[in-house]
Amino acid sequence: MFSKGKSFSVYPIKVLYDFIDDPTCTLQAGVTVSSRNFKKAVDRNRVKRVLREAYRLQKLPLQNFLKEQKKSLAVFFIYTGKELPVFAEVLKKLEVVLQKLTENLFKKLH
Repeated sequence: MFSKGKSFSVYPIKVLYDFIDDPTCTLQAGVTVSSRNFKKAVDRNRVKRVLREAYRLQKLPLQNFLKEQKKSLAVFFIYTGKELPVFAEVLKKLEVVLQKLTENLFKKLH
């Protein structure tokens, strides 16, 4: 995914995505946080937890779109901010990210 996938950024989240050949799963997601920006594992784990929860709450429209198109997608979220995020802000940003991702996929498929 890192070499041939597409990417875009909506600060503080960078998104990498690519279609995969896996008929059993329509959507796979991963999350990472740089240890350069967050030295303590406790802080990195908190950021990842917040990102995962925001994604879980908002993934349904993207999942439905992929099912309609009969496609499978791998998505990777990279948190690039330098401060600990507030859940409400991450929720808003991830909503924008998922809308942009759906628009990009729609353009690519049609």
